[in-house]
Amino acid sequence: MQGWMKLFGAACILCGAAGTGIWFSGRYRQRILELEQLKQMVFLLKGQILYASAPLPEALETVGKRVDGVLGSLFLETAATLESQPGEPFSAIWRNAVSEMEGKTALSKSDRQTLENLGEHLGFLDRETQERTLLLYLEQVDTELQVLREHRQERCRLYTSLGVMGGLFLAVILV
Repeated sequence: MQGWMKLFGAACILCGAAGTGIWFSGRYRQRILELEQLKQMVFLLKGQILYASAPLPEALETVGKRVDGVLGSLFLETAATLESQPGEPFSAIWRNAVSEMEGKTALSKSDRQTLENLGEHLGFLDRETQERTLLLYLEQVDTELQVLREHRQERCRLYTSLGVMGGLFLAVILV
């Protein structure tokens, strides 16, 4: 009876560790998808500001309605807060909205920091400066995406392998 319990415990450890590796792999892929979605949203925002001449709250709301999920709600909540608190600086509202995303998104801390920095130069400057700010952000996202895509296969395989191997190691040690 005790041998079966040890074997069952080892199988549970192995499955748990492998699942953790698979979860990290999925999180990596999700980060890439969210950055691609964010890039698309910033392109739409740029178009709303520059070509439709929409005020920032309206532009954020329009873009936020087109996208579901955490990123869409980021834009919608920021637009709603801008409407309800007209005296509050945009950068503070944006910073708070981005900080509330922690734990709800696969974006890394550096991704969220770059996104926060985007809000520092939007809303109160001339269109040309806003355009340059948006283009700079898009370049940063492109660079990050290129690096992530280059390493996607090896990182995902590494996370999965480490999960399985770590589980095997623990199972062997504990049994």
